[in-house]
Amino acid sequence: MDLDAVTKQSVLHAKPDGLILQYGTAGFRTKAEHLDHVMFRMGLLAVLRSKQTKSTIGVMVTASHNPEEDNGVKLVDPLGEMLAASWEEHATCLANAEEQHLPRVLVDISEKAAVDLHQDAFVVIGRDTRPSSERLSQSVIDGVTVLGGQFYDYGLLTTPQLHYMVFCRNSNGQYGKATVEGYYQKLSSAFVELTKQAFCRGDDHRTLKVDCANGIGALKLAEMKHYFSPGLSVQLFNDGTKGKLNHLCGADFVKSHQKPPQGIEMRANERCCSFDGDADRIVYYYHDADGQFHLIDGDKIATLISSFLKELLLEIGDGLSLGVVQTAYANGSSTRYLEEVMKVPVYCTKTGVKHLHHKAQEFDIGVYFEANGHGTVLFSKAAETKIKQLAKESEDEKRKAAKMLENIIDLFNQVADRQVISTTDAERQVVKPPGLQEAINDLVKKYRLSRAFVRPSGTEDIVRVYAEADSQENTDSLAYEVSLAVFQLAGGIGERPQRGF
Repeated sequence: MDLDAVTKQSVLHAKPDGLILQYGTAGFRTKAEHLDHVMFRMGLLAVLRSKQTKSTIGVMVTASHNPEEDNGVKLVDPLGEMLAASWEEHATCLANAEEQHLPRVLVDISEKAAVDLHQDAFVVIGRDTRPSSERLSQSVIDGVTVLGGQFYDYGLLTTPQLHYMVFCRNSNGQYGKATVEGYYQKLSSAFVELTKQAFCRGDDHRTLKVDCANGIGALKLAEMKHYFSPGLSVQLFNDGTKGKLNHLCGADFVKSHQKPPQGIEMRANERCCSFDGDADRIVYYYHDADGQFHLIDGDKIATLISSFLKELLLEIGDGLSLGVVQTAYANGSSTRYLEEVMKVPVYCTKTGVKHLHHKAQEFDIGVYFEANGHGTVLFSKAAETKIKQLAKESEDEKRKAAKMLENIIDLFNQVADRQVISTTDAERQVVKPPGLQEAINDLVKKYRLSRAFVRPSGTEDIVRVYAEADSQENTDSLAYEVSLAVFQLAGGIGERPQRGF
């Protein structure tokens, strides 16, 4: 490890004085102008992680659903997973080291992690469409090359695509081809095969309107849609030709505001969905004949999928384990439906895909989705083998799956931003400030089928307030009252919360 070369190159990516950042649930995120040194150092860290695991490591430059002015970076581990928790600590330490201490920190990480510095290293890099992303990706490359690592720059990718590339390379191609075309072919062929068995009202031609959040999803879906069957028409909106990234559009906007994004026209019963800025979130929605907006968020997606899989497993009768993993912020009606009606076990973790993913790996089939649309289904080898034994489902079962949404009660939530708060119990209980949790408990008792939580955001310098009750009116009231308690007891700043916020 040529520490002199690292020191000389680091001067070109100097750390701003006094800046302290934390590697959180989605890596590092802040204003793009503050990230040059972080990107360079994450290039260094990716090389060390690659040497330690003897595998390809990924680096994704994105800030997901954050405003266009922000950016961020996260590392991808060998199996396409989020960076191991122990290495998150290394990332934070390396990013915050003062210039004169950088060589010592690199040596410390290498020693603590038992890195074989003579091992080859390979890093793959992807980025979203933010104006700052190309420049920041080059800073990552500078970090990789100064430590002698090899790299491949995929350029513009969605976050799921980079995770796919990493896993493909580390499985020696057994999972798929580590190319964009390989990604399109693998996912589209599975989608086409699945939809052959799906129940569909009306004719065979289906249309899906996609809000791409003015982000990378528009570019990649425009390429991928040609791989779908002729019976599916994908129409792209908020495709980046005008409008700002994530501004009044995207999955986070639709989920938070409970209404369609700007830039998309919806007729009754049209299928619509929204990505976020890096296309790793998705929520679905539609207007009914009366003009009522219906959101199919991550909670409902998980409920639909797991309910379908539960019926599938009952037919197989092989005792495969199925588990659904949620956070405390999942809609309580979805949890009750899964546990009480479908008899599917539900487990709760802290917020963040990495926590849900880890828990989901404990089952033959693990289903996890955050309400915001992050999620997936994990299958063990045993589960894959058994499920392939079922060639197709009866029409009656398909109709049940298609109509599953009718069995879920719609409860609503509101989000408010306030000062940082500490929590425990998978973010369901407030530790500080004193008295806040007691105040929340008293407020929740006033409303039927109600819950409320507050937590610091993992990606923004805010506190989120979550409220849920048996009606929109009661949910709004509870959210207002909890927000007011946060403002009063946690040193709220700015205007006091108002009813109808």
